[in-house]
Amino acid sequence: MLGIEGTVIIQNLDNLRFRPFPFLRIMHMRGSAPDRAQNRTHHGQNDGQFGQGKPAFCLFYRLSQKHLCTQTFTGKQRQGYHQSLKKGLTHSLPKVSCLKILIISDAWKPQLNGVVRTLERTSQELTRMGHEVRITGPDTTRLTSFAVPSYTEIRLEFFARARLGKILHEFVPDFIHIATEGPLGWAARNLCLKQGLPFTTSYHTRFPEYLAARSLRFLAQAVEKIAYALLRRFHAPSASVMVATASMEQELRAHKFYNIMRWSRGVDREVYTPTARNDIYGALPHPVLLYVGRVAIEKNLPAFLNLKTTGSLVVIGDGPDLHSLQQKYPAAHFLGTRQGAELAASYASADLFVFPSLTDTFGLVLLEACASGLRIAACPAPGPSDLFATPDTEMFARLNTDLQQAVADALALPDTRSAPCAFAAHFSWEACTAQFYKHLQAPSPTAIRKIRRWRHKIGTGL
Repeated sequence: MLGIEGTVIIQNLDNLRFRPFPFLRIMHMRGSAPDRAQNRTHHGQNDGQFGQGKPAFCLFYRLSQKHLCTQTFTGKQRQGYHQSLKKGLTHSLPKVSCLKILIISDAWKPQLNGVVRTLERTSQELTRMGHEVRITGPDTTRLTSFAVPSYTEIRLEFFARARLGKILHEFVPDFIHIATEGPLGWAARNLCLKQGLPFTTSYHTRFPEYLAARSLRFLAQAVEKIAYALLRRFHAPSASVMVATASMEQELRAHKFYNIMRWSRGVDREVYTPTARNDIYGALPHPVLLYVGRVAIEKNLPAFLNLKTTGSLVVIGDGPDLHSLQQKYPAAHFLGTRQGAELAASYASADLFVFPSLTDTFGLVLLEACASGLRIAACPAPGPSDLFATPDTEMFARLNTDLQQAVADALALPDTRSAPCAFAAHFSWEACTAQFYKHLQAPSPTAIRKIRRWRHKIGTGL
């Protein structure tokens, strides 16, 4: 039942799927209280709708057909809105045109990786929808920021709780998303828990496997178990833990993660297209086998660089193992980091894209390669296994634990370029962002527990 605009009165919480704070404020109302009776009269509700003194819940929820809002207001007005919710002053609520979304990530510019590209494009789409988005990454100018050992290009910020608290106070976000489990993510998580703010998280990287790969062999299993225990603790209070694929969802459930929701990825088909093909590789012998991504141990690059081919092995990207691999594999072509039109031309001008990783949760580069019309040879990691699980992908993709055999099988496929392009057309950043926005509104575990306690206290009156 609706009273004034922005106020929803419901008497059945079984199908409640709204985010309880700050979108939604739940107030316990009893029909026998004189002030509540006056408030009900103001909203056009009579005593019969509430029953004879039976309890009800008044849910203040901002409604809209398009973006859940109607017009903008300042930070002071927004703070006043939150105070109005706390006092139950529904008649004085201002209208809102956009939502404020705060994304906190240890992975952000100037880093170049799939997480950064995903957050950047998602932010752009949310802005296009009319929302205000702020992405907070590490402040690398602070004395408490340090480079990751063996990853000098990645800097992490420690002791950032005070800075994040100031951002929360000034920005007053409607939704908070913590994208990574680094020190910045932990600081944001602890701050949200202390202030009673719900938040969502995402699982982009298989850190337990990465840490195990870099540990001594006899310690690898213990390191992986400890890492999963820490990540389980990190994500436990999250309203939704967003993952990219079905296999990652199953894997996390097996490790006792909860509130898992699917958040796929997209590709910009205006940038990555077969029409970007040119002679960027010059006189290099064909077929050109291409790898794009971080040059690091967890990417299983030796499996790619050890391939036997009459063509050329090309690596695009940077990372801690770049110099050592250049010295060990002088026949391969390491072209460094490329972006934009140059990267698109590098994709489109190759003959085959090779993805040797055994640990990737998705592999955004796979979509970019498909949009560029490339055939795919990959190891059956969680990302490729889910991405190329449908029958239509058999026309251009081959997966095999023996990467040499996968390459041979993929090169034997017809190079039509239309099949991978048609497959990539199913992945758009608009659909990806719609999933993300939907999951932001999931009720937090704390809110669900409170609703259950309230339902228990008031009996079956609802």
